Amino acid sequence: MTRSIAKRRYEHELLRLQAELTTMTEWVKESGARVVVVFEGRDAAGKGGVIKRISEYLPPRICRTVALPAPTERERSQWYFQRYVAELPAAGEITLFDRSWYNRAGVEHVMGYCTSDEYHRFLRQCPVFEHQLIEDGIILVKYWFSVSDAEQERRFQSRVDDPLRRWKLSPIDLEARQRWSDYSRAKDAMFLHTDTPESPWYVVDAEDKRTGRINCIAHLLTRIPYTDRIDEARLRLPKRVKDDGYRRPPRDLYTYVPDYASTLLD
Repeated sequence: MTRSIAKRRYEHELLRLQAELTTMTEWVKESGARVVVVFEGRDAAGKGGVIKRISEYLPPRICRTVALPAPTERERSQWYFQRYVAELPAAGEITLFDRSWYNRAGVEHVMGYCTSDEYHRFLRQCPVFEHQLIEDGIILVKYWFSVSDAEQERRFQSRVDDPLRRWKLSPIDLEARQRWSDYSRAKDAMFLHTDTPESPWYVVDAEDKRTGRINCIAHLLTRIPYTDRIDEARLRLPKRVKDDGYRRPPRDLYTYVPDYASTLLD
């Protein structure tokens, strides 16, 4: 059984790792690197939670999360990887895929949203596609979040009971509960074809959310060849130019939002 980290220790280490992520992001920006991180796994395995912690303090213009909806009719007629290529990072950018082109090996295959020919073509093309990304200089990191049937059931139930998180339960999620073994077989086949020396899958034991987040972020930092050199001159604040002739307009010229917070004071 996965041991849980004490909350205080977890929060302290998470902040340290998030600070290191900002340093890494500075390197990505300055070096012009292109980074793609793929997050896959069971529903409710914790992908969204770790993505949120990774991106929390990073500039959205540099670090962008991509979670594509179901393809349109036009997109279904395109080369399968085409709409994902459009989301790839430019120089100095990081793209976090909250699910990715691997939808075809998982939900599309299990739920019958693609044909058998399309599925097997994907398994053949995917390693070639990823080789092309890497050959072109993109840093590609792939994570699979692993969670047990019992833990997934517990998390699904907590969503049912929480009005703030019920939106996370889709009809496909509920159907997936009935096809646990089918998804397991699909995952095994996906790994067999796409877990390559050049582009390996890194499995995150996500049975405990805190442990999974810390392990994933710590590992991600080891996959990016960044340095901690920061331009200190750029961080120095310039002196403020004082203008004694400026007077702020009266407050009554503006429409302020009502002071709702004051109603909460004792």
